[in-house]
Amino acid sequence: MNRREMIRAALAATLLVRPAAALAQDAAPHPLQPAWTAWKAAVMTPEGRIVDALQQGASHSESQGYGLLLAATLGDAAAFDAIDAWTMAHLAVRPDALLAWRWLPDAAAPVPDLNNASDGDLFYAWALVRAAVTLNRPELIPRATAIAGALAATCIVAHPDGSGRQVLTPAAAGFQRETGLVFNPAYLMPLALREVATATGVAALRICASDGLSILSDLASAGLMPDWIELRADGTAPAADLSDATGYDALRVPLFLIWSGDADHAAVTNQARADAAAQVAWGGAPTRMDRLTGRVLELSPDAGYAAIRRLTACAATPQQTGSFVPAFTTDQPYYPATLHLMTLLAQTETLPRCVPL
Repeated sequence: MNRREMIRAALAATLLVRPAAALAQDAAPHPLQPAWTAWKAAVMTPEGRIVDALQQGASHSESQGYGLLLAATLGDAAAFDAIDAWTMAHLAVRPDALLAWRWLPDAAAPVPDLNNASDGDLFYAWALVRAAVTLNRPELIPRATAIAGALAATCIVAHPDGSGRQVLTPAAAGFQRETGLVFNPAYLMPLALREVATATGVAALRICASDGLSILSDLASAGLMPDWIELRADGTAPAADLSDATGYDALRVPLFLIWSGDADHAAVTNQARADAAAQVAWGGAPTRMDRLTGRVLELSPDAGYAAIRRLTACAATPQQTGSFVPAFTTDQPYYPATLHLMTLLAQTETLPRCVPL
């Protein structure tokens, strides 16, 4: 390891000392260990594949990245190694360090599209950075650095408005149109961008995190977060053929902001107000809303969606102590179950006053 790599490894250790210390304290199990064990039993194969049963039984770079991040944070070396091995064998098929975005188990060509998904790559790099500390594997930092460098080279571009702000695009190809740049706000995870930038020295990711918060503020001035939006030189417009509702993508935005320590962002407070105004019984959580009016378009009984809504409500109420985030359950599909576990992790790491009651 050369001097630069040693410095980056030290920065990673400094950055992650809080979660790593929490894992190691008195050799006690992580408080989310029972939920993690249940999650693995529900959606992870022994080979390390994370299965999204509602999406043709597919696995995605996003699901593999989420699983790897959870394994790293909870210090589960066996799960980490299994997820990493499966992913490298099946999705690491591009000429760069990024992953193909989807694997289909029953297809003649299981990876029909070599395009990546930048959020999956980001979470994968973040997992490697965290595991360098929690699993005492500094040799993972060069892999994270390669992913970060490839993201910076292929998935970060200038905002069309000429402001110079840097935008994380959803993938290396397919989202830069003649009319503008297609943007998914939920692909922006500021904490992941910051931690990976610090550990790898790829400063473009830290700039992207800061500029991304500014872009989210622009969007929040007009309403709730959209699933997709087209950024243009003269403003924004709905992205053709993509949802601009506050739906299954956008509901991650408040979670990621809270997890990043940005609970006071307008995107969080706007969503909390919209949820309160909707006056929907908590037996079903809003999963799609009109981003301009807040009208509820769809509800779900799955606890993971309610978990995000209730943590958001607590985050937006500074005087509140305790939250009504529901207990983890696997009686829900892969996606809400994963969001549920990540919501509990975000609360544990960044919002202790909102401990579930």
